[in-house]
Amino acid sequence: MHLFYTPDLSEAPLYVLDAEESRHAVGVLRLRAGERVKLTNGAGLWCEAEVMEGSTAKACQVRILSRTENYGQRPCRLHVAIAPTKNADRYEWFLEKATEIGIDRITPILCDHSERKVLRRDRGEKVVLSAVKQSLKAYVPQLDELTPLRAFLAGAEGLPKRRYVAYCDEGTPLEERVELFEAMCEAAQGDEREYCVLIGPEGDFSPEEIALARGCGFQPVTLGESRLRTETAGVMAAAMAALVR
Repeated sequence: MHLFYTPDLSEAPLYVLDAEESRHAVGVLRLRAGERVKLTNGAGLWCEAEVMEGSTAKACQVRILSRTENYGQRPCRLHVAIAPTKNADRYEWFLEKATEIGIDRITPILCDHSERKVLRRDRGEKVVLSAVKQSLKAYVPQLDELTPLRAFLAGAEGLPKRRYVAYCDEGTPLEERVELFEAMCEAAQGDEREYCVLIGPEGDFSPEEIALARGCGFQPVTLGESRLRTETAGVMAAAMAALVR
């Protein structure tokens, strides 16, 4: 069954999809009267509906059949702040896969060693929304503007209490770091289920950035013995948070 994004969905029994979604429903998918579809407002509301007579590629009208609040709500909340990769496709791959797995907020960060310094947020939002539809999610992750790391850390008081930073710098031996999954599980045992994970660029965080992050309460973590690409580390963080119970 096809899922459509309807951010302004109200309590009314009838709803008209916007121009883009109408075109996709009737013009591309060729849905006809009586066919069932799913709707979500991206904030947890999940509806089943049917296409009505007279629907066109410019205005597809549906009748709401059922509503479910907080559909598919996950037990943990995850905020990943990650440096976009030089190759835009790799960053978009992270956006897609992290959304499919489950993530609540993504902040692209600009670091000392970042090679990509310009980012199109609108394109990233399209990737995220497409992944939401493909994976049948009722929540659309928040995608922030590209933010300098120091500015991001300056607002650390507004971040989750459980904060982790993953980096490759050998100045912090693995034995001095905790396993990210273990740290998340331990926090969950104390009923702390909101996490923020900081992941650097291909060239890693600079020593100054690492010191600054640690000074802002970010605990050094390891994702394992393998050295991971930036986008892979981001997906690993999402997967680990999804497995916390």
